[in-house]
Amino acid sequence: MKKLLVKFDFKSDFLLRGLTKPQKEKVIECFETITFKRGDLLFYEDGIPTGAFYITEGKAKKYKKVIDNQEQIFYIYKKGDFLGYHALLSDERYQDSCEALEPLTAWFISKENLLQLMEDIPSMKSAMIQNMAHEFGVLANTIAVLAQKAQMPRLALFILILDNRYDGQGIELSRQDLSNLIGATRESVGRMLKEFRDAGLINIRDKKIFLSDLSGLIDKIEMPMKINKHLLGE
Repeated sequence: MKKLLVKFDFKSDFLLRGLTKPQKEKVIECFETITFKRGDLLFYEDGIPTGAFYITEGKAKKYKKVIDNQEQIFYIYKKGDFLGYHALLSDERYQDSCEALEPLTAWFISKENLLQLMEDIPSMKSAMIQNMAHEFGVLANTIAVLAQKAQMPRLALFILILDNRYDGQGIELSRQDLSNLIGATRESVGRMLKEFRDAGLINIRDKKIFLSDLSGLIDKIEMPMKINKHLLGE
């Protein structure tokens, strides 16, 4: 199960872990604290990148506007994630947007400071480039699931992914955001969640989704062994 979930995890939280204590202190000195209200944008599609963010509290969604101005959510960021550096490193405009899902606090580092740190700390530069390649694979896996799997298996899989992102403390995501994540209507998501709850696979308390039956939810994913092998490249 862990091998499957890692294929949907950007793993950007480890980018600063490999630094020595002096290197971490040098990086932290370049950060400034910024707070966001729910609904505020950390960055937006076609915007010019001015720096990168390290989330210290809260969650945010990474999404892109598609047909009829609908959102397609690709990822949920949480505490410890480092984001917004892709467009910066490639010297391009942002290809997507990032919005706070709740009150959020982040450390911000300017483009100039980040580029200088990457020159001063080669291991940091190497890790960021390597992780960019990994994140491309995560997005490819996500797109494959959205394109190839029916709605119910998609919902079952993303509940597992989100439960991991929310550290098992309850998935606090609006039905609209959940539908934008799996590519289904809000009504369809509501019906499927009711079916999962009635089957004892999940609990819903205070608008949060809690995982109740891991194996039962896995069974809802069509041909799980085949899915695992395909996504893992086995």
